[in-house]
Amino acid sequence: MASSVQSRLFYRLSIHPPLRPSFLTISRSLATKASTPKSRESSLLEPAPAGDEEVPTSGISRPLSEILKELGKRVPDSHIKTRIEDGFSMKYVPWHIINRILNLHAPEWSGEVRSIVYSADGKSVTVVYRVTLYGTDAEIYREASGTASVEDTNYGDPVQKAEAMAFRRACARLGLGLHLYHEDTS
Repeated sequence: MASSVQSRLFYRLSIHPPLRPSFLTISRSLATKASTPKSRESSLLEPAPAGDEEVPTSGISRPLSEILKELGKRVPDSHIKTRIEDGFSMKYVPWHIINRILNLHAPEWSGEVRSIVYSADGKSVTVVYRVTLYGTDAEIYREASGTASVEDTNYGDPVQKAEAMAFRRACARLGLGLHLYHEDTS
């Protein structure tokens, strides 16, 4: 009886493709698209076309040097946001855009919160975040911190704000959005 059920299940799985692609299929499809030359703006966040079934068999990762080269390119101005904080205008790339760019160019990346520390007076919180990139030949990680005032809830809760700041800074240490830290503020 069990073999009959298993054979019917195997028949269903082998004959009928899934109704929507799995996460791995999407990641592999995006990795394939990242390796083809395109304009700078469209190559960063262009979604995979619907029905694209081309999946590379050799894996979804590339050599680390290629990943870092892609991440070092300028982020298109359409993805850069500006906010006023403490009377100063600050340019930044939202964390979710950074996340999508990493998924596109380094689909096997990982990130983790390393620590959350409140100041002795309880007025600020600091988060340390680590981003790790995995290439076919090596892996590299960078850590950064972000600090937010506990009283400032303009952009979400303070821990979220500090985490997003630390995530963006760790990615900048890998080259992603680094150009924003070197632009003139005049």
